[in-house]
Formats: sequence, structure tokens, C-alpha cells
Amino acid sequence: MFTLETAATAAYVVAALLFILALAGLSKHETSRAGNTFGMAGMVVALVATIALALARHIEPLGLGLLIAAMAIGAAIGLWRARVVEMTGMPELIALLHSFVGLAAVLVGWNGYLHVEHDLAGAEAAVLSNEGMLGIHSAEVFIGVFIGAVTFTGSIVANLKLSARIKSAPLMLPGKNFLNVGALVLFVVFTVWFVIDPQLWLLIVVTVLALLLGWHLVASIGGGDMPVVVSMLNSYSGWAAAASGFLLSNDLLIVTGALVGSSGAYLSYIMCKAMNRSFISVIAGGFGIEAGPAEDKDYGEHREITAEGAAELLSSASSVIITPGYGMAVAQAQYGVAELTRKLRERGVTVRFGIHPVAGRLPGHMNVLLAEAKVPYDIVLEMDEINDDFENTSVVLVIGANDTVNPAASEDPGSPIAGMPVLTVWNAEHVIVFKRSMASGYAGVQNPLFFRENTQMLFGDARDRVDDINAAL
Repeated sequence: MFTLETAATAAYVVAALLFILALAGLSKHETSRAGNTFGMAGMVVALVATIALALARHIEPLGLGLLIAAMAIGAAIGLWRARVVEMTGMPELIALLHSFVGLAAVLVGWNGYLHVEHDLAGAEAAVLSNEGMLGIHSAEVFIGVFIGAVTFTGSIVANLKLSARIKSAPLMLPGKNFLNVGALVLFVVFTVWFVIDPQLWLLIVVTVLALLLGWHLVASIGGGDMPVVVSMLNSYSGWAAAASGFLLSNDLLIVTGALVGSSGAYLSYIMCKAMNRSFISVIAGGFGIEAGPAEDKDYGEHREITAEGAAELLSSASSVIITPGYGMAVAQAQYGVAELTRKLRERGVTVRFGIHPVAGRLPGHMNVLLAEAKVPYDIVLEMDEINDDFENTSVVLVIGANDTVNPAASEDPGSPIAGMPVLTVWNAEHVIVFKRSMASGYAGVQNPLFFRENTQMLFGDARDRVDDINAAL
């Protein structure tokens, strides 16, 4: 028999399939726009199905009005933020959105406790008890609150670091690893206790403990690892959503949360591999902890070049590789870079882009910027695809990148970034580095590349210098 409830259940399956198609589409440049469309369509279907399910369960008019009002307010805020956010602000915005998911999981968990464990004489508790599911429900409440609270405060700290409201340097509390491990051990002990005897004070304690752990966990991670942190929090938010799905008996939340959680975890693994670091070492602390100030080691004198000089080198080059970083995003130089690429290709110069997996402060940050500026997908290559080609390249333009092109990673065993795979730009005939100053990168590690004989520095705002090169060409 066809009912609103069966229709809503079927719609949830459709939405889940659309979310899977969204992830598949987002895995490639060429299909990323379609992937976004699938994701948006899936969310529309899910929201409509939620309203239909509420009507099927005879929700009161006030409840329905609040549900629709919440959706409308959320949609308005989302559309406004999407219109005004700059690409440079995307990492901190995503971190903030993760915090909302975490907070929602905490509220759902507390709501589950108040409806069941807090009212063991009630109808819902009686049904779960008769089915032998009361202990499982208590575990779902406790674990959901813990994951959600860690995600909530961890994401807020990530947002503050990425937006430079607090320092990116890691917080170095005495015995910080002991604090993290101790908090996890307490969580396991309290979970068992809560399942046996679900008391309110235990839920309060674990909520506070998780909030503090989330704050400390991200605060103690250095700036160089922030792209991994964003990916890690993405995974946490997925598992928090899945936990909420179990509490609400919502299959779509479970499926979607598992998709986000597993894909975020895998992306974190890929990025850690790209930095030759284990996930545990990232959690234990970030790059730059042991890095001294830039003056500690004398690398010699750097050489400078003008925009006109750079244009001359480029006009006589046979091949050019551009390696962008966060500085390109800050300067909004991607449009000038796209114009420079077009001009050079019209002159018969082979132009390609080399993208490091952790370039920028968000996974795929540089790819999105270049796509926004209409740079052809087929000339945007990953580090592994292009690293062997630098030694046959005439000119490399390093635009706003720093740590991802640092030769100390492969040449200095004592460097905090030792062993991290980097773009080997120094093997090219000429290297031109676009920077505002000689300051070290976001990870706080000085870059010997700037002092190499084949490297010349082009100081100033990246967009202005690229425009000057275009004018000279």
C-alpha cells in the first residue's frame, strides 16, 4: 500500500544514490560540476522526504511550521554565505560548517537521552527494553555526543586558525599526548558505565571532556598540517551524522554519514601519505614545532628579478610549469595566471601546472581556483605526474607556494618537513618565485630554494606582478 511514509523511505534511497553519484563526480575535474549537481539534487530530495515523513507521522502544525522555518532560514544563510565568501575564505567556512554538524550530533544525542534514558518509565524506553535494545541505544547516545562534541570544538579551532584569529603555531601543553590518550581511555570507561547505568552526570562529564579534547586536539596541531585537519574534521562530521542516524533510525543519515566519514578518512590518508607522515604524527603535532627562526641558518644572498625580466625569460622558454600555492589564492591571481597561460600557449610554449596534494589550506584548493579561471583541466597535473619533468623545463613559476617546493624536505634530515614529498622545482633551468617577502611559509620552515643560483625572487602582490608580466608580454 502506497503511503507518505513508504514514499519518503523510497526518496531516501534515491537521495543516497544521488550522494554516491556526487562523490563519484567530484573525483574528476571533468565531472565535478555534475557531481555538485547530483549532491544538490540529493539534498533537495532528502529535505522534501523529511517533510513528507513528518506529515505521515502526523506532526503538529507548530512542529511543521518550525521545521519549514528552520529550512528556510538555513537556506537563506547558506545562499548568502555562498555569494559573499571568497575562495581564500573557503577553508575556514568549511571548518565552520563541520562544527554545525558536530553540534547537531550533540543535540540529537542529548535529545535521545532525555526521551529514553532520562524517562525509563516511558513508552519509548519500554519498547527498547522489551527488544533488548536499551543498552545499544545508550551506547549510541554516548558515542554520538562524544564524536559530535569533539567535531564541534575542533572545527571551531580550525576555523580560528585558518582565519588567522588565533596563531597557527601548535599549542604545546606539557604531556599533551598523555592528555589526549587519557581522555580517550576515560571515554571508553564512561561508555561502559553509561551503558550499564545511564546517569545524567556521566553524559555531562563526557560532553565537557569531548569539548575540551576537540579544542586541544586541533589547537596542538601546527599550521603545516591544517589541510589534513580540515579533511580529518570532515571525516569526524560524517561519523557524527551517522551516529545521529542510528539514534533517529534514519537510514539516509547513516548512509550519508558513512560516505562522508569514510571518504574524509581516505582523503586524510592520501594527504598524510603525500607528506610522508602518519595520521598519528599529525595528531601528535604539526610541522614547524622544531623549526627555528629563519635567521638561524645562513643560506647566502637571494637574487631578484623584475616583471620585465620574467617576461623575457618566459618568451624565450620552450616549456613552463606553474606551481601555485595559498599565496595565489590570497592575491586572487588565478585570472591573471590563466591569461598568462593563454598568451604563452599562443606563442607555442608548453605550459602546465604542478599541484601538490596539500597546496593551499584545503584539499583541492588550487584545482578549484584554476577551474574558476577557466584553465584547461588537461594541463593541471598532480605532483606524481609532473615531478620527473622539472629537469627538462625551461622556467618554473612558483606563485605563492612555499613548503610544497622546499628542497629541505629531501636534503635536510634535520628539517621538520624531512621526508615530505615536494615538487622538485629546483631541477628546472630557471625558477621564479612570487612572494611578498622573504618570510618563511605557513609551517614556519625557511626555504633554501630562495637562495639557489637558478632561483630569482619576484617580490610584491602576485596578481600585480602577473599583470605586469602580461603587460610586458
